[in-house]
Amino acid sequence: SSGLVCPSLAQFGPTFSQFSPVWSCFLPVIAQFRTGVSQFSPVWPQFGPVWPSLAPFRRSLVRWHIDVLGEGSFRDTPALQLLLVTAGRLGTIGDGAFSGLVLLEYLFIEDNEVGTIAPTALRGLRGLLYLSLANNGLETLPRGLFQGLETLTQLDLRGNPFQCDCRLRWLLAWLGRATPPAEAGRCRGPPPRQGTPLAQLQPRDLPCLRSELRPFQSLPFSSLAAEPFALGGHPGVALAQPFAGACALLEWDQLAGRFRAPTIINGSSPVACHPLQLGGALVVVVAQLGGGSAVWRRAGGPGSRFVRLQALGNGRLRRPHAVASARLGGHWYLGVADSSKGGTSTLFRWGGRGFYPHQALRPWHRDTHLEFLELGGRPALVVCSGTRRPLVYRWSGAAFAPHTDIPHVPDVYAAKHFRLRGHVFLCLTRFLGDAKVMRWEGSMFREVQQVPARGSLVFQPLALAGQRYVILGNDYAPSRVYRLGPGGHLEPTQELLTPTPRAFAPLSLGHRHFLVASSFKGATQIYRHVTVDLGA
Repeated sequence: SSGLVCPSLAQFGPTFSQFSPVWSCFLPVIAQFRTGVSQFSPVWPQFGPVWPSLAPFRRSLVRWHIDVLGEGSFRDTPALQLLLVTAGRLGTIGDGAFSGLVLLEYLFIEDNEVGTIAPTALRGLRGLLYLSLANNGLETLPRGLFQGLETLTQLDLRGNPFQCDCRLRWLLAWLGRATPPAEAGRCRGPPPRQGTPLAQLQPRDLPCLRSELRPFQSLPFSSLAAEPFALGGHPGVALAQPFAGACALLEWDQLAGRFRAPTIINGSSPVACHPLQLGGALVVVVAQLGGGSAVWRRAGGPGSRFVRLQALGNGRLRRPHAVASARLGGHWYLGVADSSKGGTSTLFRWGGRGFYPHQALRPWHRDTHLEFLELGGRPALVVCSGTRRPLVYRWSGAAFAPHTDIPHVPDVYAAKHFRLRGHVFLCLTRFLGDAKVMRWEGSMFREVQQVPARGSLVFQPLALAGQRYVILGNDYAPSRVYRLGPGGHLEPTQELLTPTPRAFAPLSLGHRHFLVASSFKGATQIYRHVTVDLGA
């Protein structure tokens, strides 16, 4: 309610010190204000010539426990010139909340819990001079909120937890054009801009282009592994289909404008179809749970059939689980992780006509994954196991020697690495624990971030359309896509609904960019990478 009856300002002199009776009259309703008396001094004297008597023209709502200001909330008080709503629980200001207040000049909505304000909430305030939304919960403001406020002379937005992203780009542009002085406040986030005054930002500092992955195509089969390759300018993805007993080669159908995945190799429960370019030909290493693993070679160019080149391992591989390759010292090496109880993970070397055993890594440890990388300018190898901590090997010039293990992360299922600003990072996934991002510190890996990941078997960094991502697959919840931020920190961007994912493979065709997501129990999914203009 209007609450107090104040004396006429006409009885006081022109100096602000003579306004003390009026100030004390308003003290109960403005005691919560964070704006100082000195800031009011240029505004307060304007009340004199406007109001010979204040009581009919102002309303104060202090500790007013209402959640929403709906349309026409003040339609019964059209003569209001000053409105104060402070120290309450107001959370939402709806469309047209102040409609009908054509004479309103001073609007203070301060020290509330306002988190949402409608785009047309201030519609019709044609004579507004002073607006304060200070000390609320506003993370952003809707585009065009101040449209039509041509008479505004002062604006106060301080004390709000603004998220300085694309949604506030319009505000920066408006502040650059607006003539009234404004206290715009500071950014509460995101972290790179935390604490930065809005007045120091330019619209170009808040980009409005956002990249996302959108469903493009669903392939009618499950798959376990998906590995990209490129040969002669023709990119593709090799897919392992253990239930179908086949390796398929994903390729683009120009006429249909979609992907197709014809079978190239028939086998028995392949867990990996690892593509390699050797001597200008496409070679596929097929690791199988039954029937023996083998190396296949394409007889000619694209579309040619594959012929069996050799058996791999001659009985050494009991239960192959993962395959990786690297070129070391001018030679190609192939690593196969063996997850059987009595198996031995093995390193093979290309001899011109096939891969031949070069080094047995370690027996009896049920290895699940291995990753080639470079540490301190030397080749290295990380081997993951279900029975012990990940082991880091260093290359001696002829073989790999154990160097160190990775502490505090038992039962690591897989490790994938990426490089950023000269540093090497490792993404470790654990089915029953948090996923970890580790950084190489010269002699060992140290943790820099952990991500909740119960039920995850893939934690994969990749580059797509010139951007860096890390994708965390999950068997019981949506998979999460993270953007790779400064210092290797992961910033969540979106979720994917691929069931039981096991691998993610990027694929680019000219200016079109896709992500292939294998699924162990569902359909293999293909997503298209698109750029969305949020400022449009």
